[in-house]
Amino acid sequence: LFASICLLALICCSISATTALPSGSKLKNKLSEDPRLEHENIYVRGAASLEAQIKPESSAISTVDSYFRSTFIDTEISTSLKDTIYNMANAKEMTDFLTTTRRALHRHPEVMYELPFTSDTIASILDELDIPYTRGWSKNTHPDVYEGKGGFGIVAHIGTQDADQPCVILRADMDALPILEATKNIDEFKSRTDNQMHACGHDGHTTMLLGAAALLKKIESHIVGTIRLVFQPAEEGGAGMKRMVEEGLVSAGGLTAQYGFGLHVWPTLPSGVVATRPGWLTAACDTFTITLHGKGGHAAMPHFTVDPIVAASSLITSIQSIISRQLSPLEGGVISVTAINAGDAHNVIPSFATIKGTIRAPSFETLRFLRDKLNHVAKATASMHGCNASFTYAADSYLPTINDPELVEWSQDIGALVSREGKMRDTEPTMAGEDFAFLADAIPSVFFLLGQGTGGDEKHHIPRTDRGLHHPEFNLDEEVLPIGVELHANVALRSLKKLLQEENNFVKAEL
Repeated sequence: LFASICLLALICCSISATTALPSGSKLKNKLSEDPRLEHENIYVRGAASLEAQIKPESSAISTVDSYFRSTFIDTEISTSLKDTIYNMANAKEMTDFLTTTRRALHRHPEVMYELPFTSDTIASILDELDIPYTRGWSKNTHPDVYEGKGGFGIVAHIGTQDADQPCVILRADMDALPILEATKNIDEFKSRTDNQMHACGHDGHTTMLLGAAALLKKIESHIVGTIRLVFQPAEEGGAGMKRMVEEGLVSAGGLTAQYGFGLHVWPTLPSGVVATRPGWLTAACDTFTITLHGKGGHAAMPHFTVDPIVAASSLITSIQSIISRQLSPLEGGVISVTAINAGDAHNVIPSFATIKGTIRAPSFETLRFLRDKLNHVAKATASMHGCNASFTYAADSYLPTINDPELVEWSQDIGALVSREGKMRDTEPTMAGEDFAFLADAIPSVFFLLGQGTGGDEKHHIPRTDRGLHHPEFNLDEEVLPIGVELHANVALRSLKKLLQEENNFVKAEL
């Protein structure tokens, strides 16, 4: 029934939204290649159209207007804004739109820099919502390393777009992972692409930001300032945010953003809980490939060979001493060897062996230190066994995500307003990598964790939601989608107000 309603809504939607896609557009060409994608687009656009047609209540407009006009934000105004956002984010049309969009993205995951369907879906929704945007962001500058030309990032704007007023960034990542999905009881929206799945919740992140876009668009005429919506490719190892920052994201359209905000669903936290911490939240990280070059030969005559497998075995053991004996116990770091490849026959000693892994640390300086030590140990071990060693590292080492301490302190109350337990938790840092770090390195930023670990009910064949990120049975708790919308909308509006007040106070001080 809902699909039929969505189809009817699309037929009835505005001519401007339809004609926004010229006959030669990439969207039309892409959709015409696969009828399934065309149907997905119809349903998603229909759901977006239905959501866009729901006008905000006059009380909601009055609340936002009062919030930006007030010189002093008291508890009553703040609570009224929270309730307004909550009601809009949890309205039936909104939750239907969120579910429809997220499941469409989940059915058709795309990885790294090659995201045509994902990008086209976002663009078509923004068209329905009448939100201006630009495409072509996050071009792949390392085509020898990552597949795809890139350019599927999207940047949209809501608000006044006045350079004399504040601007803040809300960011969502878009890409999936090269994992074969094994999640049970989701046949309706399970991945239809072999060996690709949204195992890190990025389909949810994109959906939450689109929901926030729909909400904020309805009250746009009463917002003072600009909200920049960033849909970013290639978070999973491709440093897509670094590309966007290099391309001028922070000052796009002549509007310089002062703050940046992002979020990530977190399976180890209860569903609906909001958490973060000041300072470093995610680690600096790098990948390595070390190839040990020896001399191959017959397994029966090892004395005529230089065995790279023995050298690789010794190296893997030696690497473990770098953290335990060369790094201060007061610092942190992890070096993990995750793959070893050598030879393919029982009776042949191969000529080379390759090991792969990652280096992680709470600071980029420590990451560099560990990389230097790894180089030294690898060369020395190779030499000891009569081998040579060659090295390859990631095209882009990830910075640690550093949350701005003052902005985290300010956001405590917002997290408490949105969190279903009435407070924002202080969380431990993680050695996982996150390329939001490149935005946080450019402007003061906060990255939130949104709990999703207590959803599902296996007894009733609803898959559990506490599987770890990158797990083949990872499942998003769709109940947290509106909460993500609330968090985005609250931090956007309240940070604009904060910046306006600071500017007014500065002007008064100057006078």
